[in-house]
Amino acid sequence: MTVLPETRRYAVLGTGALGGFYGAKLQQAGFTVHFLLHSDYDHVRQQGLWVESCWGDFHLPQVNAYAAVEDMPPCEGVIVALKATQNHLLPQLLPPVLAEKGVVILLQNGLGAEPEIANCVGPERIIGGLCFISSNKVGPGHIRHLDYGSVLLAEYGPGYAPQGITPRLQQVQADFQRAGIPTSLSPDLMLARWQKLVWNIPFNGLSVIFNADTQQMIRDSEARTLAETLMHEVIQGAAACGRHLPETLIPEMLASTEKMAPYRTSMKIDYERKRPLELEAIFANPLRYAQQGGIQMPRVEMLYWQLQVLDRLNRGLPVGSPT
Repeated sequence: MTVLPETRRYAVLGTGALGGFYGAKLQQAGFTVHFLLHSDYDHVRQQGLWVESCWGDFHLPQVNAYAAVEDMPPCEGVIVALKATQNHLLPQLLPPVLAEKGVVILLQNGLGAEPEIANCVGPERIIGGLCFISSNKVGPGHIRHLDYGSVLLAEYGPGYAPQGITPRLQQVQADFQRAGIPTSLSPDLMLARWQKLVWNIPFNGLSVIFNADTQQMIRDSEARTLAETLMHEVIQGAAACGRHLPETLIPEMLASTEKMAPYRTSMKIDYERKRPLELEAIFANPLRYAQQGGIQMPRVEMLYWQLQVLDRLNRGLPVGSPT
């Protein structure tokens, strides 16, 4: 596994609530960052990026903004912060912007994206990242960071085999920490992804079902009990994959959610804006991995079915069409 060059440029594919925030923090710290944009390309090219943050507001009046990856220079660190529903674009997006000794840093929720990306760049060039942050994109080039903000990084290996802590991981960690981003490392990416799913599956899914933010859910006794029940089931799914999470994780996550500023989950925002929901990454893939390990997650599966129907109805898709 290669060590990254000392002078590292970063590319951000997906300049939204996550990519916009973390990319802006890296540029603020002095790193050269190149941003791929879509709908707000013209605005950001002319006005820059504005970050409204609980860590301190800041404005980057000039950023390296691009509408196409073919115009971007090859970068040693390519941060993928697209929605998982757009991952089918990565075989076209990654090769032009990934430097010869570069690495893909996948900042996405869910499970199962790394093996797909490995098909186009190789498994040895992927770092998985999990973001623990309350952040929304509230306007063109405008990110609102409400709470938290830490990142956990882990190397990907074929079949999610644990890879340990590598020098390359430590290099990326040092860059993120220089940018003021609290960053920890894990030797086991699959363990880390299952741990985050313990929160993401219930709270992302139920936020759509209940049309509620995190505070509304955690304060309602029935909603909280249902979330807790789903959490137990996700822990069983992780165990089917040989990743054993302590049951004490559940009260810790519930207590953390109680302290969180009221937050509309990313899935709820996608639903409100009639965008495709990240159901494959957050629900279907974990269900598949658990079933391969001999464990069924019936409540999670029922939530998945409900969300598929709601997603189709919300976007006006024909009955029975894939979401």
